[in-house]
Amino acid sequence: MRPRTTGAALVALTLLLTSGTAAYAAPPDGPPRGVERFARQTLPAGDGWAADGPGTTGGAAAAPDQVHLVRSRADLVRALGGDNATNKSNATPKVIVVDGTVDGFAADDGHLLGCADLADPEYSLPAYLAAYDPAVWGMVPPTGALEAARVRSVANQTRQTQINVGPNTTIVGRHGATLTGLTLMIDGASNVIVRNLTFDDARDCFPAWSPTDGATGNWNSQYDQVSVRRSEHVWVDHNTFTDGDNPDSAQPVYFGRPYQVHDGSLDVTHTASLVTASYNRFTGRDKLMLIGSSNTVGPDVGRLKVTLHHNLFDRVLQRLPRVRFGQVDVYNNWYRLAGDDFAYAIGVGVQSAAYVENNFFTLGAGIAPDGLLYDWGGTAVTTRGNWVDADRALPRPVDLVAAYNATHDPDLGGDAGWTPTLRVAQPVPAPLVPLVVGPFAGAGRLPW
Repeated sequence: MRPRTTGAALVALTLLLTSGTAAYAAPPDGPPRGVERFARQTLPAGDGWAADGPGTTGGAAAAPDQVHLVRSRADLVRALGGDNATNKSNATPKVIVVDGTVDGFAADDGHLLGCADLADPEYSLPAYLAAYDPAVWGMVPPTGALEAARVRSVANQTRQTQINVGPNTTIVGRHGATLTGLTLMIDGASNVIVRNLTFDDARDCFPAWSPTDGATGNWNSQYDQVSVRRSEHVWVDHNTFTDGDNPDSAQPVYFGRPYQVHDGSLDVTHTASLVTASYNRFTGRDKLMLIGSSNTVGPDVGRLKVTLHHNLFDRVLQRLPRVRFGQVDVYNNWYRLAGDDFAYAIGVGVQSAAYVENNFFTLGAGIAPDGLLYDWGGTAVTTRGNWVDADRALPRPVDLVAAYNATHDPDLGGDAGWTPTLRVAQPVPAPLVPLVVGPFAGAGRLPW
């Protein structure tokens, strides 16, 4: 172990936990002074792509009357500006501290809505299943009155559970703070910080049947836990992402395919860029992180610049991340992978340029190093300094590209064409990653 490298890691951790704060005066009805001081922390200089240019400060400049303590969906909407339909354009600097559990299915009067409350009167799942059964309808996309009613039902749920976030916003959680049954939509809202929150069960009441998705069709869901679109300078830090007691593995099977009610944990799409995701914990989920909207060459080219460091990917199945177009720096993450349904870790998509350095892969039975990469139409990925712990053998270095190429055609190239410069410190050697990530990644692991 090189002292200089380890020292750099300690510097990085110190900067992470003691980031600079803006001057403020705590409002009498706001969060406690110590909590507000923490909530005004900004992204450390040099900490990934979100530190490019002016950096990311979120709501650090908020006036005292723009510091809010929220305990319900209605509180959260009010703190973000007052009208969920227009809050995405509210650029007033604001700090929002979440206390307890905020449920996206809660009505303004506090009572919880169910899927039946949000369904269009002309929609029902039994009728949908009967109408679009491939044995009856065929393998073509659903159309007609029932599909239109499902789409209207989705619009109803979107108005309820998709919470729109405006620019210059910080949302942080007190110990145990949870956002359940909702999507934080960061769309056209640059300079946003999201920290110390547990995101739980952002379920879709009305999944779509897509018979042309794959060889036998798939059910697809609408809602991510955090969605970043058309935005820059976003820092997502020390959060936990989970499906809680409602995993997709427990859902029924319809048309021979799992009825999947969840989408991504943290998707970065639609020309978004300059995002840093650090010290997050992703646990027990299927689809995690999609970077890039589609394979169409267009506005995403030159965008989608994302840094992922010191995250824990724990018993998760795919998109860790899946990358299109962007320069994505993936370093010092711990991949703790297991399960028969594991698909792949890092998806190498069209014109992607991922740089994968000093990550540690703990692999369960049946998962081999040659399955950690997946070719989604890309040509090259840089991998260096990564280690694998598999097959009850001693941990060892692994060349991810060589392992992939040994069993797959066509080969992937080993040079993504760029070298990251925005890092708060030198990456620690891969064997040390579990010691750094395990105790610190996830919500509730920051000092108050």
